[in-house]
Amino acid sequence: MENQKFSGKRILVTGGAGFIGSHVVDACIASGYDVVVVDNLSSGRTENINPAARFYQLDIRSDDLDAVFRQENPDFVNHHAAQISVPDSVRDPKFDADVNVIGFLNLMECAVRHGVKKTIFISSGGAIYGEADTYPTPETYPPQPLSPYAITKLIAEHYLQFYHHQYGMDYTVLRYANVYGPRQIPKGEAGVVAIFIENLLAGRPSVINAYPDEPRGMERDYCFVGDIARANILAMNSSNLVADVFNIGTGIATRTADLYDMIYHAHAAAGIDKRMNTDHDPALKHPPRNPARKGDLSRSCLDVAKAHAILGWNPSLSLNEGIRKTLA
Repeated sequence: MENQKFSGKRILVTGGAGFIGSHVVDACIASGYDVVVVDNLSSGRTENINPAARFYQLDIRSDDLDAVFRQENPDFVNHHAAQISVPDSVRDPKFDADVNVIGFLNLMECAVRHGVKKTIFISSGGAIYGEADTYPTPETYPPQPLSPYAITKLIAEHYLQFYHHQYGMDYTVLRYANVYGPRQIPKGEAGVVAIFIENLLAGRPSVINAYPDEPRGMERDYCFVGDIARANILAMNSSNLVADVFNIGTGIATRTADLYDMIYHAHAAAGIDKRMNTDHDPALKHPPRNPARKGDLSRSCLDVAKAHAILGWNPSLSLNEGIRKTLA
């Protein structure tokens, strides 16, 4: 399915200069799509933009977005642009809602006016279920968002149901686990991988955020960005997906301290910096603890059986393999 070519299909990717969005753009172009990127470069980078894509530097809240739709007339929208930080959403919920709800509605109104056939919406399996009782958590679990970021993602999912009912627009929601990989910046819910790697490369100690009852940190489901991009292609190529929701993760929970240990040992094995001496700075090997941040869930892990059964998707890289690729 994923090798099928769709020549002539045009897709508009918001956030296509960002960490995940740029990998999705690359996968779309490799699959034969004609790609348009909209990104305000608040966290995206121009060097991430595939030269085969047409780029518009624009905020999704801008009135000028309609002109882009009129000019490009996309068949699909893939919506990755967002305020992505849970702690930032706690500090400033109004800004979070402005980007993740008002910006989303501006995008959807443009999509309706210009006849977009389908929207791929990126939600957050890592945040939307809250402190779930079922673990790993399936799509059927009632969302219990505990941060403004998670609330706005759930609101957008409800709006998608409205646009499908009112205007017949098809959609697929992909609820991501914590995504990591090349091009990641040390910001957002899964930015800890980039933070740990950058600190080790610079010889700086890291800290591990943890609740008092679990000093090894929170549990998270970490999924490599290449696997995430492949899930997007499968969702777009599946014509029978009219209005559906999928978890995209690994189903494997990893504590923050265990993640750090993997990165530390991968860094040491790569011999990147032979000057690193843990005897002189033991914090490099055994990071100190900080209290959990506001909005941090104690654990999050996704059941991905539905994506396997319907999309034919499975994660292909183990966390150790993905860390080695990211470090390289």
